[in-house]
Amino acid sequence: MKNPFLLAAATLLLPSIAFTVPAQAQAVPFSTYLDEVAEKARAEGVSDATINAVFAGMTPNNRVIELDQGNVSSGGNVNPDTGFAWMNSYIDRHNTQSRIDGGRRTMSRVGSLVNRVEQEYGVPAEIIIAIWGHETAYGAVKGGFDLPRSLATLAWEGRRRELFERELIDVLKIADSGVPRDNLVGSWAGAFGNPQFLPSVYLRLAVDGDGDGDRDIWNSDVDTLHSIANYFRDAGWRSGQPWGVRAYVPNSVDRDAIVNDVVSPTCPQVHGRHSKWMTVREWREMGVEPRGNIGDDVMATLFEPDGPAYPGYLLTQNYRVILEYNCSNYYAMSVGLLADEIAQ
Repeated sequence: MKNPFLLAAATLLLPSIAFTVPAQAQAVPFSTYLDEVAEKARAEGVSDATINAVFAGMTPNNRVIELDQGNVSSGGNVNPDTGFAWMNSYIDRHNTQSRIDGGRRTMSRVGSLVNRVEQEYGVPAEIIIAIWGHETAYGAVKGGFDLPRSLATLAWEGRRRELFERELIDVLKIADSGVPRDNLVGSWAGAFGNPQFLPSVYLRLAVDGDGDGDRDIWNSDVDTLHSIANYFRDAGWRSGQPWGVRAYVPNSVDRDAIVNDVVSPTCPQVHGRHSKWMTVREWREMGVEPRGNIGDDVMATLFEPDGPAYPGYLLTQNYRVILEYNCSNYYAMSVGLLADEIAQ
């Protein structure tokens, strides 16, 4: 995204008590900081009525800062051969049979709708449903934190002020547009609705799919599916290509010869685990055999998440699009594999 913080934390709103200002927080009172943000929001057209209503009586949320400071992405126990967590361990915990079955039921329930969305946006129905499943368990778990309060707390704390202050001003714009205050709840990191969009993403990419005048990603299946698909189309999804396929990788492959020397400008550690890009035809010539349907001219990178002795995958540009939603190999692989299960 444009934004690696689409998190689906669904912890209930907790009161802020015994708040201690973190060392990295700006040395100004919370109320003073809100006044500063209010001035910036007014300059961008947010009404005084909205600002006053949203900020009235607001206090920082200590629990939000605790969660932010303790937010460490981990896939589980570390594989000593690679130094990374076991991918299969993460997949087993996230792509449970319950989640797979839920995805298939959701696909059955919204089948005709999501198929029309796929035709309009070029994004496979199973990918759209898999995102919905990973983010909010198909709408069942959307989070209970007050969004303006969470974003104000994170921005005031200061560690990632530029990111969260922008999101705070954007959530004020959403409130100013008439979205009910009760809808502005979600994850501790500010994501909300069925697809767990951040405010900036909602303003830019949420879609009024049913034409009723509202971009209701909280309650409307139509708006939710259109909005997720629009996000993926905007991020560059290539119609007709899979996200990736499992591949047989012989021991004869010289891993040193396929190292990718290009450093990604975003999430370099994530992309650094992938090989250089070659056509599938070139991979076949090296003995790497895809185990799924993928064209010989498609560009792909080899990913062996648990090391050379374990399953490998040929990933396409569409895998990178999933990474735009959440820049984590664990997340992107689980979404892709969940989509494959849903489609069966």
